[in-house]
Amino acid sequence: MQNFQTNTNPMADKGGYSQGQIGETITLNIGPSHPSTHGVLRLKTEFDGDLITRVEPVVGYLHRGQEKIAENLTYNQFVPFTDRLDYLASMCNNIAFVQCAEKLADIDATPRCKAVRVICCELSRIASHLVGLAAYAMDAGSTTGFMYCFTQREKILTLFEALTGARMTASFARVGGMARDLPDGWLGSVNVFLNQFAPALEEIDKFITRNRIFIERTEGIGVVTAQQAMQYGFTGPNLRGSGIDTDLRKTNPYLGYENYDFDVPIGTHGDAYDRWLVRMEEMRQSSRIVRQAMEKMPDGPINIDDPKIVMPRKDKVLTSMEELIHNFTVATQGPDIPKGEAYFEADNPKGALGFYIMSMGGGVPYRVKIRAPSFVTLSALQHILPGHHNSDITVVLGSLDFVLGECDR
Repeated sequence: MQNFQTNTNPMADKGGYSQGQIGETITLNIGPSHPSTHGVLRLKTEFDGDLITRVEPVVGYLHRGQEKIAENLTYNQFVPFTDRLDYLASMCNNIAFVQCAEKLADIDATPRCKAVRVICCELSRIASHLVGLAAYAMDAGSTTGFMYCFTQREKILTLFEALTGARMTASFARVGGMARDLPDGWLGSVNVFLNQFAPALEEIDKFITRNRIFIERTEGIGVVTAQQAMQYGFTGPNLRGSGIDTDLRKTNPYLGYENYDFDVPIGTHGDAYDRWLVRMEEMRQSSRIVRQAMEKMPDGPINIDDPKIVMPRKDKVLTSMEELIHNFTVATQGPDIPKGEAYFEADNPKGALGFYIMSMGGGVPYRVKIRAPSFVTLSALQHILPGHHNSDITVVLGSLDFVLGECDR
């Protein structure tokens, strides 16, 4: 038990908690082994009764040194490691990393590759949001919502399995293109999914978004103003939930996003309820983008024509000595990336995922730095949670939708 000066917080006057109050407190550890901390997150929390007076988020339990691993592997060899960042949207990570390498090498992916990458990214966004909202709903007491969301996510994973051979960790992107082209009939399966997903999403919207209990548990909770969101370094849905109209797919378009018609949902109050609404609408907009990408799907190769960057086709490797040599070189030494440095940031489901690569030439990066949105999000908990009650913790955590895989990278 200890006394201390309480933190300033916009929720300070809620529930009888006044700014500057000095009271006797008790310290509790929430996590790292707790189902509602969404991974190995520890919250060292001090309470005055049931009221939170101070929070210290503690991370690092999952640290794996991914940035140093990247500096000892070829570019394509590191792609499977990016799956383990935000493992709920693995292909978004794959594509963001190879986009950075391609920017460094001044490589322009083929039109068909860009369209395929857009479809993969937007389906991954839907799948990620379904998991985030499912866990969020269950944290607020709705197990039914959890099952409805996961049912739809499983259908997306089945599509990914047909495309890549894996469900969660796809490792599908390559510098200069993708591992392979779309299988026959895959786009038709995507269309079937989208046709049934629209009414399913409306059903989820009806019995959770408009549920009186859910609304009372989330409205006015975890308020982050637009100014605070900018100060905390929020990106993605969390920033848009606070009323900031920004989306990297619009402001800094990549993969031809400027050619797609979609809206950017933003919140008005910056509370936990607004962050739910933003992600719900983002799934509708992602469905729009996927449909447009399928309608505009170009013909042509999926990979660029550069034997120093992309492995040759398997049938050519088995029949041509020159192709065999190119295959061996790219596989063992990596794609030939020139000397220089580049930074690329993608608008991922959790926020802006950035990769910085410094190259000294050759197939292995000299330096890699990852800007993970979840790490930044968690750093704001010490400012957001004080002034709330114990029961509000899981709601605020769920509304921020973070993943510890990229936080403890």
